[in-house]
Amino acid sequence: MNLSDYESVAGRDAVDEIRLIASRLRGWRVVHVNSTAVGGGVAEILSRMVPLMKEVGIDARWEVMRGTDDFFAVTKSMHNALQGKNLPLTEEMRRVYEEAQEANRSTLNLEGDIVIIHDPQPAGLLTAVTRGKARWVWRCHIDLSHPDAAYWDFLRDRVSSYDGTIFSSPKFARETGVRTFVIPPSIDPLSDKNRELEPSVVRQVLEDHGIDPTRPVITQVSRFDLFKDPFGVIEAWKKVKEDFPCQLVLAGGSADDDPEGASVLAGLREAAAEDKDIHVLCLPPTANLEINALQRGSTIILQKSTKEGFGLTVSEALWKGKPVIAGAVGGITIQIKHKLTGMLVNSVDGAAYYLKYLLSRPEEAAALGRNGREHVRQNFLLTRHLRDYLVLVALVRSGRSGLVTVEA
Repeated sequence: MNLSDYESVAGRDAVDEIRLIASRLRGWRVVHVNSTAVGGGVAEILSRMVPLMKEVGIDARWEVMRGTDDFFAVTKSMHNALQGKNLPLTEEMRRVYEEAQEANRSTLNLEGDIVIIHDPQPAGLLTAVTRGKARWVWRCHIDLSHPDAAYWDFLRDRVSSYDGTIFSSPKFARETGVRTFVIPPSIDPLSDKNRELEPSVVRQVLEDHGIDPTRPVITQVSRFDLFKDPFGVIEAWKKVKEDFPCQLVLAGGSADDDPEGASVLAGLREAAAEDKDIHVLCLPPTANLEINALQRGSTIILQKSTKEGFGLTVSEALWKGKPVIAGAVGGITIQIKHKLTGMLVNSVDGAAYYLKYLLSRPEEAAALGRNGREHVRQNFLLTRHLRDYLVLVALVRSGRSGLVTVEA
């Protein structure tokens, strides 16, 4: 895709603004570093962001750190603890983390003018040697509103050496002693996961997975992660099926840096084994068209997370004009304004209530979907995200303080 292709959805003014800002940054070297090339929202965003950066004249590059199973077990505990779970942080865990940082310093190409480090996994890469003349920014994609103190202290010790930090929401921003930027994530409206599909394609995908397109379909798309509360989704659906003959789809996949996904998936399959109306689908990272079709073929989309840095699947569903019911947590609350662009809930009973409410009021459900799509168009498309990153590069390069944010 070329940047000009986005004029049809984001508007020509948005594209012209990007080109204007980029014209003053041409040739600047920007390096993105994360911990997985496939699976999860960060990899998905970078796979679309980096080519667009290159198109507008930025010398952009994407590096992926490597790690052992032990390292990813440690960083999964870190992820869970930073999102509020009480877990021990042992000296052995610290050692495993630091050894991975040291191993990657010698293999990654970190030469650039701006180095953007995504999430906790590679946060320890910065040293006086690796910094060189570059400016480093740490980009946090997770919910840091109530982190475990020991894990946050461990991470803050590393992040405090950076030149800036980026959070998805003001409520996640933590004091690190460096400049803070607020940049919500985004979806690519022209990607296979979000572009328009023919109704026949949508129907075929549903039927291929044994889903009846003539009956209501309730869907949650997410990694198989306990913070997404998939078992709570099943409980809510069971309360609804007593009154509405609907089906449930739990669709997701795995990420290279998430070792817990397999056990959650196994538990879901066991919970669904005796009910033919529950479809647990483990899809590969390349199944973007399938996910698109599943969302478009659904009556209502759920995202019943108990913690959420952002939740790209919410914006994906809203973009498709679908009514969304989601947990009133983290970055979801930026995307969903209760009873305007979707419904926010705090419990299984709340999810079941609004499922019944919307299933019995299709016109109101359709209105929520229309409002949600427009909200995403204005705030959460890739073009806005690219613009914010370009402004960030300009601010960090200049050494001036500043806040990049979006009204939502």
